[in-house]
Amino acid sequence: MARIFRSPSRYIQGPGVLSELGEHVASLGSSVLAIARPEAIERAGAAIERSFAGSGAAITLVPFNGECSESEVRRLRITAREHECNAVVGIGGGKALDTAKAVAYTMDVPVAVCPTAASSDAPVSALAVIYHDDGTFDRYLHLSASPDIVLMDTAIAAAAPVRLTVAGMGDALATFFEARACARSGALTCAGGSTTTASLALARACHDTLMADGAKAKAAIEAGRITPEVENIIEANTLLSGIGFESCGLAAAHAVNNALSRRPEAARSMHGEKVAFGTLVQLVLEGAPESEVEQVLSFVRAVGLPCTLADLGIDDASPELLDALAADACRPEDTMGNLPVAVTPAMARDAIIAADELGHARA
Repeated sequence: MARIFRSPSRYIQGPGVLSELGEHVASLGSSVLAIARPEAIERAGAAIERSFAGSGAAITLVPFNGECSESEVRRLRITAREHECNAVVGIGGGKALDTAKAVAYTMDVPVAVCPTAASSDAPVSALAVIYHDDGTFDRYLHLSASPDIVLMDTAIAAAAPVRLTVAGMGDALATFFEARACARSGALTCAGGSTTTASLALARACHDTLMADGAKAKAAIEAGRITPEVENIIEANTLLSGIGFESCGLAAAHAVNNALSRRPEAARSMHGEKVAFGTLVQLVLEGAPESEVEQVLSFVRAVGLPCTLADLGIDDASPELLDALAADACRPEDTMGNLPVAVTPAMARDAIIAADELGHARA
C-alpha cells in the first residue's frame, strides 16, 4: 500500500489575517461564494467585504443556516450557481467550514476556510462531516483534496469562548493515539494510503504540544492574552491534528464519538468533548500503560474536558444504553476496526464502563 501525505496548499495563521482574506482568495476564483453564520456577518461582514476591494474578485456573502446537512449544501450550491461563483469560502466553526468544503466539492471549485475558533481539526482536512437536519450524525463525506487555503486569525480564535478551544484540544487529544493505532494495524488512512513518517511525527508533535502548552493556553485565553502557548495550541488543534488524523487515520476515539453523537442525551456536548472521552475508551481497549492513562486523565482534568458519561450529559447509563452505544461504535463502516485488536460490542461496552469509572475515580 502506498504511503500518502495530504495537507492544505497554504496554511496562514496570525492575529488580524482575516483582513487579508480577499488578497489570498482572489488567486482561487473571480467570483467567490462566502458562507458564514448570520452573527459573523453582522460582526465582521463589512471587514470581509473590504478585504476584497481591489483584489479583482467579487464576493457574495451568504448566511449559513447552522447545520452541515444535504439540504443546506443543496441550498448553497443553488445560490453559488445563481451568482456564477467559481470559488467558495467558509467562515466560522467546523460545520460552516465543512459545508463550504462540501459545496465546493459538489461544484468542483477551489475552497478556502477561515475558522473563527480552534474548536476542531476540521479546517485542514479533505473531509466533511454530514449531519441530518436535526443535528444527529449522518456520515463522513471524503473529498478529493484538502482546502486550497486555511486562514486562521488567532485574534478571532482567542476571543471565542474558551470552551471552543478546549474542545479543540479534546479533538486533538485523540490524534496521536489514533495515528499510532492505525500505524500498528496497517489501516487505510483517510488520505487513502498508509501512514507516513512525516504524518506520525506531526501527530506526535500535536500530542506533545497539548501536554506542554494546553493548560497555559487556556489560562492565557481566559485572561484575554495571546501568548506563544495560545498560538501553539491553535496550531496544534487545527494544523497538526488535522494533518495527523487525515494522513494517519481514525480509530476507536472517533468511533465512540460517532456513537455518542447519535444519542440525544449527549447533544449538548461538543465534538471534541466526546472525542476526549472516546480517547479514554480507546486507551482502555488497547491496554495502554497506566502512566499514559494517568497523563491523559491529568490533562483532561487540567483543561476541563469531560472524562465521564455524566460530563457528557448521560446521567443514567442504563445497561440498555451502554449496549446500544457499544454496538453503534462497532459498526463495520466506522473506524473501530482500525485498532490493532479486534473489538466486539461486549469489549467496547466494558471499555466505556471502565473509562467512565476512571473518570469518576480521578474527579
